[in-house]
Amino acid sequence: MTWLVTTLRHYPEIAIFLSLGIGYWIGGKSYKGFSLGAVTATLLVAIAIGQMNITVSPNVKSVFFLIFLFAVGYGVGPQFVRGLAKDGLPQALFAVVQAVLSLGAAVLVAKIAGYDLGSAAGLFAGSQTISASMGLASDAINRLSLPAEQAKALLNAMPTAYAVSYIFGTVGSAVILATLGPRLLRIDLVAACKEYEATLGGTKELGGAGQAWHRYELRAFRVLADAPACGKTVSEVEALQPNNTRLFIERVRRGGTISEATLDTTLQADDVVAIAGPRDQLVSVLGGGGPNGDDGGDSAVAVRRARVVEVDDPELLAVPAEGVDVYVTSKAVDGKTLQELATMPLARGVFLRKIKRGPTETQIPIMPSTKLHRGDTITIVGRTQDTTAAAKSLGVLDRATNVTDVAFVTLAITAGALVGAVVINVAGIPITLSTAGGALIGGLVFGWLRAIHPTFGRIPEPTVWFMNSVGLNVFIAVIGLTAGPGFVSGLQNLGIGLFVWGIVATSLPLILGMLIARYVFHFHPAILLGVCAGSRTTTAALGMVCDAAKSQIPGLGYTVTYAVGNTLLTIWGMVIVMILA
Repeated sequence: MTWLVTTLRHYPEIAIFLSLGIGYWIGGKSYKGFSLGAVTATLLVAIAIGQMNITVSPNVKSVFFLIFLFAVGYGVGPQFVRGLAKDGLPQALFAVVQAVLSLGAAVLVAKIAGYDLGSAAGLFAGSQTISASMGLASDAINRLSLPAEQAKALLNAMPTAYAVSYIFGTVGSAVILATLGPRLLRIDLVAACKEYEATLGGTKELGGAGQAWHRYELRAFRVLADAPACGKTVSEVEALQPNNTRLFIERVRRGGTISEATLDTTLQADDVVAIAGPRDQLVSVLGGGGPNGDDGGDSAVAVRRARVVEVDDPELLAVPAEGVDVYVTSKAVDGKTLQELATMPLARGVFLRKIKRGPTETQIPIMPSTKLHRGDTITIVGRTQDTTAAAKSLGVLDRATNVTDVAFVTLAITAGALVGAVVINVAGIPITLSTAGGALIGGLVFGWLRAIHPTFGRIPEPTVWFMNSVGLNVFIAVIGLTAGPGFVSGLQNLGIGLFVWGIVATSLPLILGMLIARYVFHFHPAILLGVCAGSRTTTAALGMVCDAAKSQIPGLGYTVTYAVGNTLLTIWGMVIVMILA
């Protein structure tokens, strides 16, 4: 044991990884639906290991916290901007109101209970379940020019107050929103969600990754001897399709040879052709048999007309295909309708799935008369060679990759941190975002720019998760290791009163927020509790609300409010110190 203590003191990096390993393991366990989560578990483990008086450079904490905040901003940047558009403006405004209520409750409780700055900041972070705010609170305390011992005592008190108040902050907020909320507001969640879902009819996008059903398919058909396609070229056969039908012959098997189909390829009897197109068109034009496999119905008529039979040919269908985003920059396609573009060579074998336009990434309906403009981001589906060729004619291809644009990440964090480092003195009071706040704002700006101009700065989702989760938890581990020695004495001094005050700081703004959302903002009952959960950034509460509603509809009110709430509640860590100081 002596050797272990000495080793951890000499190599504090081992203590950090040990805290993370045990913290993530414990945080992943749950009992009757309740889990500490990785953040709280890592903090408690680090505090326990910190009893060995382990010293960690504060620079480690700062580096990982900047990474975390940038990842948060990058992830919610597009949603944050969309929240300022007209459709999300009421939700964004409510998130501001909820954030102010959360800050006000914590300030009120701290003043009544007489807590110091560190305890107040920790109480706010724990009761509002916003651990990231402790980073900005720490920066703010360090800028107060306090004696070193006093500043250290305040910083050590912060994780103590956080750990004690976080438990009810997580469980209590979920219970208040999911259980008390419907009764208090007299809402029938299940009925409200069914009614709201009915008003959305047809807006849900079907197909794509993670779903068994796909809108676009590649299927193999054998050409019969008396088929109209026999003796005709591929271009002639594709021209025989009914109006508004887009089916393309991609490959041909003749005997034992497979070749790529070209427009001048002539089809013969017994050729097996790979045909790509929307599933409904493949069924209606080439599908075989009626609903029970008989020879009746419209599909059977189509088969007799086309004279093709579907076959299983895995080798023929082994075609590289993908769905990719393309940022439109070509002057040649600017202002052209989709109907006009469909006749151009670039459109052959390519299917349009989505169009996003403008700073708010507004989805544009896909109709024959819809015009494509420079600056649009479109999602196209097809063979890799077809999507590549189309992208070359349309603009810039943004193909998914597992490689992170590290140069972008580091320079963006640098730019944000430099802006945050600027200090403006107002009446002798230093006002600054701090490097941490600057990194958060930098993430918001660059995340939004990446969404509307996807030609740079790709960060794969797993990387964003890693930066977000590990960045925060390394920061939390260093806090716990540093504060470990003072945790026990701090808990003895603050006692059960801190837990009780944490209940007040959690419950008061949530109850007021629900009433304001219902009677001032008049949100639809189906999304109201989701809006409240997002404003408080409590995912556990959203899960319980969706369970109670037997629907995922409440989640529609979560994203915009989460983006705004997560940003403001994090910044409030600095603001609460400034107010109470």
